[in-house]
Amino acid sequence: MIPARKHRWFNAWFAAHARSRIHGAFGAVLARGVEAARALSAEAPLLLVANHSSWWDPLVVLHVSQHLLGADGYAMMNADNLRRLPFFALVGAFGVDLDLPSDGTAAIRYAVRLLDRPGRAVWIFAQGQERPSDERPLGFRAGAAQIARVARRARVLPVALRYEFAGEERPRLYLAIGEPVAAPLGPREPDAPRAPEQAAAPGAPRDAEAVRAAQELAVTAELDRIHRAIGKAAGAEGRPLDVDGFRWIHRARPSIVGRAAERLLAHWTRPREPLTPRLPGGRRGDRS
Repeated sequence: MIPARKHRWFNAWFAAHARSRIHGAFGAVLARGVEAARALSAEAPLLLVANHSSWWDPLVVLHVSQHLLGADGYAMMNADNLRRLPFFALVGAFGVDLDLPSDGTAAIRYAVRLLDRPGRAVWIFAQGQERPSDERPLGFRAGAAQIARVARRARVLPVALRYEFAGEERPRLYLAIGEPVAAPLGPREPDAPRAPEQAAAPGAPRDAEAVRAAQELAVTAELDRIHRAIGKAAGAEGRPLDVDGFRWIHRARPSIVGRAAERLLAHWTRPREPLTPRLPGGRRGDRS
């Protein structure tokens, strides 16, 4: 496992860079649940369990943690990718080899130690790899569930991310943060302590699968919520300000030069008189 080497100044700079990249690439950023999650972060550490559908996800997570939630954010990352892009360790990424059980156990313990105070947030892309956002089932791995079973102080929030082209030049980014996921009770007493060593040990209590399933169901529900909001926005007149609780976090300004060029081209290419259909060779077509 590769630990994070978070650096405050580099984190602030790179988060600003991520926000600039996002605002430059997307025509709009729409989000719901951000205010509630920010308030909850002041009371307890957050374990944010998300789907993974795009190259953009790590930059979005950094921007959301730093600028929308105001949290000290960390994220689990594939160890190979972190070795290739080591600067992500400076903004809170810690690496894990998903095919090495001992590495997974170490990463779970590490994440649990991070979730020790309010204002901390740990992000887990529970699918372990990029998958289409409309794929069902999502196919969550058990890591986030194992962390949730041990980090009893943390509140688990489902997060859905989707990137969607609409009737404009640049795509939209949708972010939905759901209500806390209640962990199903296992065969032990709910307040009984559990050591980190039990997190991924063979023969651990069988509630791990129930926790994993509950997390996957919650993220699926948020993805479905985004899907419904996209459909309602597409059928709405003008620019809807609030669709199913989604708020405009960012809205790109239309290009004045682009609009002027479009109108000028339309003016130049508009026919001055009614057109008469013609067949190849210059013959007039049959109007009947």
